[in-house]
Amino acid sequence: MTSYLDPRSGQTYSLEKPRWCGDDGAPLLLTDLPGIGRDDVARRVRSIWRYAAALPFLPARPISMGEGCTPLVEQEIGGATALLKCEWFMPTGSFKDRGASVMLSLLRAQGVDAVLEDSSGNGGAAISAYAAAGGMAATIYVPASTSPAKTVQSRAVGAAITLVPGSRQDCADAAEAKAKEIFYASHNWQAFFLQGTKTLAYELWEDLGFQAPDNVIVPCGAGSNVLGAYIGFSELLRAGQIAKLPRIFAAQPANCAPIARAALGIDPVEAKPTIAEGTSIAKPLRTAECLKAMRESGGGAVMLSEEEIAAAALMLAGRGVYVEPTSAQAAAAVPKLIASGKIAARETTVAVLTGTGIKATQRYAEMVGVAI
Repeated sequence: MTSYLDPRSGQTYSLEKPRWCGDDGAPLLLTDLPGIGRDDVARRVRSIWRYAAALPFLPARPISMGEGCTPLVEQEIGGATALLKCEWFMPTGSFKDRGASVMLSLLRAQGVDAVLEDSSGNGGAAISAYAAAGGMAATIYVPASTSPAKTVQSRAVGAAITLVPGSRQDCADAAEAKAKEIFYASHNWQAFFLQGTKTLAYELWEDLGFQAPDNVIVPCGAGSNVLGAYIGFSELLRAGQIAKLPRIFAAQPANCAPIARAALGIDPVEAKPTIAEGTSIAKPLRTAECLKAMRESGGGAVMLSEEEIAAAALMLAGRGVYVEPTSAQAAAAVPKLIASGKIAARETTVAVLTGTGIKATQRYAEMVGVAI
């Protein structure tokens, strides 16, 4: 029987009662699932739900808008060939749709009809849209200082936006307090979200002819893609579908890199603003789990300067690949990892591009010197 699991204490909880944390407030995962083989893939389904057999249970009516099945595009970067996984080809423009689709589908099947999230970015947009698609009510808490433009997408699909005075941490604290009244379907906290992001691993496996790549590089804030890739590929290894885990590398901005600093053995420093806003998470919940994923896969972390991130974003844009600066970190990390000898140019390396550049119009305007 699959259960919620506190990976630090070993405490488990039944899935029958929806929960977003342990009794002591600890973040949860799920106990190990066995994984699936190629014959279990529902090949007629053009979405992440082709891998539904890998989930802890199957809802009668998944909330799906065709998320997943994103392109894998070959590009030369830093003298090597990289495969760009174009995750912005999603209904709301980011990889967060994978987690939102699975999390809300499973929660709705358990009787949850109203959810709470705290996010002014891609997480809030994804939860808002999939709640709307599933006939669920969504309340999104955002810092009061957030630009109104960042919440338009959530407002347009019908989410209730609550502006919270103070910092981003104040916003998270307020959401946790409100969780006594509305189920807290946080993309950072709720374990089912990671069951959605793990479909990235299954999809890459299928993209590559049912083989694992040598390396997967992902932008990392709270770590849902790092953990999703690790969980998914671990299941494939457990099922005997791959011979070894791909190395998983987390790319973070040097201005806000708590997970990368821990992985590299560098002392923490106070976070500063970064153009890679989607990975600007000063106090990630699952640092220990992310470090385990990188260590056990033989991967690691990369810290990137603001200049390196901007250069990678403009390089990709110059080739027609228009992604958020946050996403461009995966591409920026490729030449650095090759130069350090951590990966080889001949290896199969996937750079995961997580969100569309359309959501970073102001940042691009600043980079190209246009006033808007």
